[in-house]
Amino acid sequence: MIFIAGKCYHTDEPGGRVEARLQEGTIAKVCVLASSSSGNCTFIGTDRTRILVDAGLSRKEIALRLASIGEALEGLDAVLITHEHSDHVSGLPVLARALRIPVYITRLAAGTLAWPAGFTPKLEIFQAGCGFAIGDLRIQSFTVPHDAIDPVGFCVDADGVRIGVVMDLGYIPESVKYHVRGARLLVLEANHDVEMLKVGPYPWAVKQRVMGRRGHLSNDVVSEFILEELDGGTRTLVLGHLSEHNNHPEIVRLVADQALRRRALATRLVVAEPRRLSEVFQC
Repeated sequence: MIFIAGKCYHTDEPGGRVEARLQEGTIAKVCVLASSSSGNCTFIGTDRTRILVDAGLSRKEIALRLASIGEALEGLDAVLITHEHSDHVSGLPVLARALRIPVYITRLAAGTLAWPAGFTPKLEIFQAGCGFAIGDLRIQSFTVPHDAIDPVGFCVDADGVRIGVVMDLGYIPESVKYHVRGARLLVLEANHDVEMLKVGPYPWAVKQRVMGRRGHLSNDVVSEFILEELDGGTRTLVLGHLSEHNNHPEIVRLVADQALRRRALATRLVVAEPRRLSEVFQC
C-alpha cells in the first residue's frame, strides 16, 4: 500500500499497476466523464477491472478526467461502444492505438469505423443481446431504438451490483425496461424539452428526427418512465445526454424530481450536465 496526494492506493503485485482502492463496502465506482452531443464517456470500475462505455472525448481529455477521479488511462481494461455516432467514438481510434486494449462493439458498428493506417485494433465482436465477461464484470448488451447501425445499451453487473447505461434512444421499449430492472445505479438519457426543441434553432427535419421513435428521449418520456416503470430499488438515477440547445439541467431536475415525489421513491436524482464530469458514485 502506498499514499499519493493523500489517497490510498495498492498494487496487484510489486511493480504492478497502481490502482485506486474503492471505499470499504463499495463494489463499483462509476463516473460519467462526459454526457452530451459534444461527447459521451462513462467510467465503471472495481478493484480488479476498469472499463469505459464509449469514448467520445479525445484521449488527452479522457486521461485528464480519469486523473481527476484518481484513475489512470493505463489502468483501463476495455472500452465498450454503444454505437458509431461521433459523439460516442471520436476518441476511440487514438485511444485504442495508444492502449491496445480490447474494444467491444457489434459487427455492424465496427464496420463503420476508420482506424489509423497500419493499426489493427483488438476488436471483441458481439451480437446485440449477448452477454460477456470482462474481468470480474459481467456485461449484458441489449438493442435500443436509435438511428444508428446497430445501437445497444449495457447493464454491467459487479458481484450482484447492477449498473445500467442507456443513452440515445427514441423511446423505452419493454425489452429495455426489462434489462434495467434491478439496477442500483441507472444512467439514462433525458435529451430534450419538447417545447424548447420545437421553437429552437434546429431545421424541422432534424427536430422530427430527434422527436422520432429512433431519435432521443424527451423529459416527458423520462418522467413517464419514472412514474410507471423505474425500479423502486434503484438508489441513484443519473439523467444525461442533455441537449445544450433544447434542454436545461434545471428543467430536467424539476420534471424528474416531481415524478419521483409522486412515486414517493427514495431514489437519488443526479443530472449530468453537458461538458462536465459527474460526481463519483460508489455502488
